[in-house]
Amino acid sequence: MKTIKKITYSIIDQLDETYSNSINLYLQINNNHNIRMYIVHRAIKEQLNNKRYGNAHTKTRSKVRGGGKKPWKQKGTGRARAGSTRSPLWRGGGVIFGPKTKKYNNKINRKEKQLAVKTLLYNKYQYTTVVNNLFINIDKPNTKVLLNTLQQLGFCLNKQEKFLIIVHKKTQNLYLSVRNISNIEIIEAINLNSLSIIKADKIILTNEALNTINKLYNDENT
Repeated sequence: MKTIKKITYSIIDQLDETYSNSINLYLQINNNHNIRMYIVHRAIKEQLNNKRYGNAHTKTRSKVRGGGKKPWKQKGTGRARAGSTRSPLWRGGGVIFGPKTKKYNNKINRKEKQLAVKTLLYNKYQYTTVVNNLFINIDKPNTKVLLNTLQQLGFCLNKQEKFLIIVHKKTQNLYLSVRNISNIEIIEAINLNSLSIIKADKIILTNEALNTINKLYNDENT
């Protein structure tokens, strides 16, 4: 059974650091906690599996180059019988039961992905901050200015916490300013995914990004 949950985000104005207004977000999620966690698990598992390459590949004795000639005759040498220098028992020979190239990709339904994102947005509501006019003063790549902006808004940027910044459009200057900070990830609202949300201890949303999320995930009229 699904129900619609209402979330009210208070928007902080970066210019005067006060709450200007609020935006409501209506999310349709499942009432059963176990089902919600199962859907989130499936969405994250799909993302992690699709990131795996599976390129490990070993050659059997038939694939290894060389070994066409019998090393010595079958009898009369006093040594053990040998038919090829590419036997798995020989140095430089093939590998028995080694790994082969494999695809780990799996797929879940689009509605399941959306339901997982909605569930995580609802669960992370208390750790989400919406800021208006965020990073408007970054007209060139500058990590120091970005960190100062976040600290002015009251965020303690210690390395034990992971931050997720969701913007409407990721500019080159913003990307270059944040790319060398290990505990901060920045994504566009249109690319919102379960893995990024669940890894974040705190989420920072821009006003424009929240409007995009509202268009993509709002269930007010369903």
